[in-house]
Amino acid sequence: MAGGQLSREEALQVPGCRHACHILLYADTHAQLFGSTPIRHIILMQMRFDGLLGFPGGFVNPSEEGLEAGLSRELWEELGVELPVSVKDHMTSCHAPSSNSSHLITHFYAQKMGEAQIRDVERAAATTATDHGQEVMGMVRVPLYTLKGGGGLPSFLSHSFVGNSRSQLLEAVLRLGLVGPEDLSSALALSLSVHTHSLSIHTHSSEHLQSALSLPE
Repeated sequence: MAGGQLSREEALQVPGCRHACHILLYADTHAQLFGSTPIRHIILMQMRFDGLLGFPGGFVNPSEEGLEAGLSRELWEELGVELPVSVKDHMTSCHAPSSNSSHLITHFYAQKMGEAQIRDVERAAATTATDHGQEVMGMVRVPLYTLKGGGGLPSFLSHSFVGNSRSQLLEAVLRLGLVGPEDLSSALALSLSVHTHSLSIHTHSSEHLQSALSLPE
């Protein structure tokens, strides 16, 4: 397949590779932001221990537990709930983009839930999950709307993501029909300007910090 994409079966036949499985959990919602902006869909991601955004999941050993069983185990540790994952939830498999991870294959899944189930997952992740506060700092929702000035999805996309999770997010919302192509293209364009503005602010703050550190006691 093009762009490093593999079928699930092809991925399992590649020798000498490690495998990592992650999942996008999502639900429809009728909620509105400030009573006027439709939220439409809820997508869960997580803030990781390294400060990067990613999806729930982790490393699995398909020869010992199978991809889906391994992902379910990881979800129990990170989310504190039992979520059976099946082959029908599989979306993509590909070689990890980093040259340092040439022997890593990432498998991506998506599972639709009810809004009440999503809330149960969020609650359990913060109260009963063994990895909460250690490998996982907390769950976050992806804002799929765009606000004036680039708020919402454009700002969210300007953050730092682990591995190929940003591209996984973009491909998934298109394939699942959660965001239209034109809206996503617009959000991506706005995210570049948001990122540039953010860099300018960080540079300004850094200069102030350096000045403060150089002041005599």
